[in-house]
Amino acid sequence: MFVDRAKVTLMAGKGGNGVVAWRREKYIPKGGPAGGNGGTGGSVIFRADEHTFSLEEFRYKRNLKAEDGLAGGANQRQGRCGKDLLMNVPLGTLIKDAETGNVLYDLTEHGQQQIVCNGGGGGRGNATFKSSTNRAPSRCTEGREGEGCVVELELKLIADVGLVGFPNAGKSTLIKSVTAVNVKTAPYPFTTLKPNLGFLLFEDYQKLIIADIPGIIQGAHLNRGLGLEFLKHIERTKVLVYVIDASGIDGRNPYEDFQVLQNELKAYGQELLQKPFIVVLNKSDCPESEEYIDEFKTQYSYEPSTLHVMSAQEKLGIQPLKNALRELVLTPYAVW
Repeated sequence: MFVDRAKVTLMAGKGGNGVVAWRREKYIPKGGPAGGNGGTGGSVIFRADEHTFSLEEFRYKRNLKAEDGLAGGANQRQGRCGKDLLMNVPLGTLIKDAETGNVLYDLTEHGQQQIVCNGGGGGRGNATFKSSTNRAPSRCTEGREGEGCVVELELKLIADVGLVGFPNAGKSTLIKSVTAVNVKTAPYPFTTLKPNLGFLLFEDYQKLIIADIPGIIQGAHLNRGLGLEFLKHIERTKVLVYVIDASGIDGRNPYEDFQVLQNELKAYGQELLQKPFIVVLNKSDCPESEEYIDEFKTQYSYEPSTLHVMSAQEKLGIQPLKNALRELVLTPYAVW
């Protein structure tokens, strides 16, 4: 299951206690203090991992605690330190303060690590209190408690290409046609209820990550339909692909759909319209599409190279689209 939000309670490990011990060896009178220090508690660490795509792991793990440090031992032996709790999260994960909503950390690069809660320090054994005026101290200290907090994890997908469009425009069929991902497709709206990720692999082994965003409707920026829940995933895509139903089967005009989509993205965030984009007129194999496609072309004011007519179902026009995506993502681009 795709999970893009989770609230978790974190607690770092407590430091181990220091101990009072004495050196007792034959023929060595008054051996002196020999109590060791406690080990430090483990920290809670989040690491961005490019092979993790969801926060599903935290769906049932709501309370996370690192290991406590162990107490010190005799002969000035230090207690073992507690193991850090290392949790992998997807690229693009925001770590927020659950109470205020403030963003604490933003993990965007593979391997990036962030200590969220530090482990408590170990207590001091009596050997550390020895001095010239106190040759036989009999005191030690307890280990300190580790840090704790409640955080909210929020995922904003990082993908090369984001597919946006009205429900039933053919986004899922398109991503299924250009990648190896097996997603649910059906002839009714809101088939996609969660983002799907696929990988477009070229012959030279270069790879593009494509995200299929659930259908957007008019008023999505006001949280209508699936609304704000998934609009956030468009923010970090490099290229947008507007998938338009060119058949008009659902009683909509394709060019009006394109305008509505642009208006919704603009209302959500003006910067989204600054991203490079491609417009796909899908379902061109339907007899009704020809008239709508001609009308769309006459009204379309952007570069003709950004407009692709295709049929994802029949796999018509797939290769030109792949080439265009490769050129946009893997080479420097201009903003239209």
